[in-house]
Parts: sequence; structure tokens; C-alpha cells
Amino acid sequence: MGESADRYVELVRAKTLTGALSASTAEVYARDVATFVDLAGEETVLDDLTGEDVDAVLLAFARKPDGRRRSRPEEAAGTASQPVSSASQSASSQARFRRSVSALFKHAVLAGWVQVNPMATATVTAKERGGLRPQRRALTREQARGLIGAARELGGGPQAEAPQEVPAARAGRVRRRDQHTELRDGLIVLMLSTLGPRVSELVRANVEDFYTNDGVRYWRIFGKGGKTRDVPLPDDVALVWEAYLLHGRMASADKALLLSWRGRRLARGDVQAVIDRVQRRVDPDRRRSVTPHGLRHTTATHLLADAVDMDAVRRVLGHSDLATLGRYRDELPGELEVAMRSHPLLRGPSSN
Repeated sequence: MGESADRYVELVRAKTLTGALSASTAEVYARDVATFVDLAGEETVLDDLTGEDVDAVLLAFARKPDGRRRSRPEEAAGTASQPVSSASQSASSQARFRRSVSALFKHAVLAGWVQVNPMATATVTAKERGGLRPQRRALTREQARGLIGAARELGGGPQAEAPQEVPAARAGRVRRRDQHTELRDGLIVLMLSTLGPRVSELVRANVEDFYTNDGVRYWRIFGKGGKTRDVPLPDDVALVWEAYLLHGRMASADKALLLSWRGRRLARGDVQAVIDRVQRRVDPDRRRSVTPHGLRHTTATHLLADAVDMDAVRRVLGHSDLATLGRYRDELPGELEVAMRSHPLLRGPSSN
């Protein structure tokens, strides 16, 4: 890391001689790269860093005290249980630091110092307002299959086991029957991953919004602007939906499909916790944190990557304009290579 950083900073400073970069900007890059090396470890091999490693460094920088900002006396007395937020890096500094690290790795790829850019798998992004936050980015096919596989296990029946990381016995209490939410959690993740609803549409769903036509189960989704769309459930999702209604959903006067263990409509803020809980069942090699909106991106990205008709994808997601799909179509690793290997102009003559 130390040697790579030194060579990169030399190249950055050389750009000031040609006027391609101002001296002050070059020094900002140099300072950020030095901080990155310090946080990642000078002896660390640059090519060994993964997206998770980069995430850890970005978050460590966000918590790093900013010497340029003076804290008030009462803030200086902060405790370990309540960290002093005002002394940490500002949102703009976090965004700048991430840009500097990204520029370092972009050069490292071009120079052949690393084989794979770890920024492509980093899961936090920086905003000028709000600082670092989870990125709303699609899961890869392997990551999505890992998550869906874990959700299917939860949806296998009312006897599904609790996650091994959080056994009820270790928590010192025995859960009541109405606190077993495995079927519900599996259904939530399956619907988000395969149908891509907005989280508001998901928690707003009622049992009566689902109906069967010609043997196919449909969900009538009430979307933005008072618009509705009828989306067929994949067979696997329909089976878990039926199992949830039979064994997982408690008797309640509330017509909501998804209920908390207290019998109330699930809140939007609870959905992220559900996803995180299911993620703990996924093999670590295929696990990556994702937001509900990131799963909406996942649905669009993989349907489009599999050559599903764009208008059909638009109707599933509830967009009024095909152009909107561009914001939901995320880049997938290796997709360009696959496209070029199967280039239509280079295939052999057809049998016709």
C-alpha cells in the first residue's frame, strides 16, 4: 500500500506541472491517499483489498475526528456510549475522501496494480448531505440467489428454524407462537427480490389485494399517483404466500397482509430489519447488505439482463415511462464480456 500510494501521489503532483491539476487539489488527493493507507495498513497488499475492506476504511474515516472543527465544551465530554458526532468528518469530507479513493483504484486498474477494482463491490456511497450510507445498488446474480435461497428456506413451512446467529434459547426467553415471523420474513424478501415493489406498496398491501385468475395468483398493487397494476406472482412466491396465510399470519382484525408480531400493520422502517435478518442466513461469500430499494434495482436489472421485454418490466415496476427504467438498470460484473462472446454479427450461418 505504501509504495503504491507514493507512486500514485508522484503522478498526481506531476499533473500540476502541466496545469491539468491545481496544486491545492493535488495536495488534497495526497492527504486523502495518505489517510487511506494509514487506515488500511501500510503493509497491506493493494490487490488484496476487497469491497468490504474499502467499506471498513470509508466508515472508519467517517468516524475519524476532524481536527479543523472545534467542538463545544459539552461535546468534548462525550462518552464511549454516545460518540461525539460533531467532531467526526463532515458529509462533504466523506464524499471527497471516497472520490479520492475511487480515483486511486481507477488508476491502479489502468496501471495493472490490481486485477479487480474493489470499488465495484463497495456497498457504501457518499452523499454531500447525510454522509456515507448504504448504496441502492442491485445484487449480483449470485448474491440475489443466496438471499432468495435463504428466504425460500424460511418459507418452507411453519416449522422453519430460527436463524442460528440469534437462537431464542440464548436470548433467555421462549418466543410465543405469534412471535415466529420466519414465514413472513421469507415472503417479504421473496416479493421484494422478484417483484420489485416500492417498500410503501409492500407494507400497504392487504390480503384482499391478492386474487386468482385462471390458476395464477395476482397481486393488485396500489402504486404512486393512485395508479394500480396487477402483477402475477411467480409460483414459488405464490406457494410461500399461501403458507404464510395458513401458518404464519396470526388471526387479526387488521386487513394488512404483513403484520408485526403484535398484530399491527408492518411499518416501512421494519422492512430493512427483516432483510438484514434473512441476510444472516446467507453464505458470507454471497452476502452483501442491500436496501429495499436496492432489491427493486435487483429485480429490474436481472429481468432486463435476461432479455425480458422492457415494457413488461416497466409494468411490473409500475413505471409510466420506459425511460425511467434506465435509472434502475445497474451494471453487472462480466455482462459486457458475455455480450461480446455472443455477438450476433459473429455467429456462424444459421441452419436456415
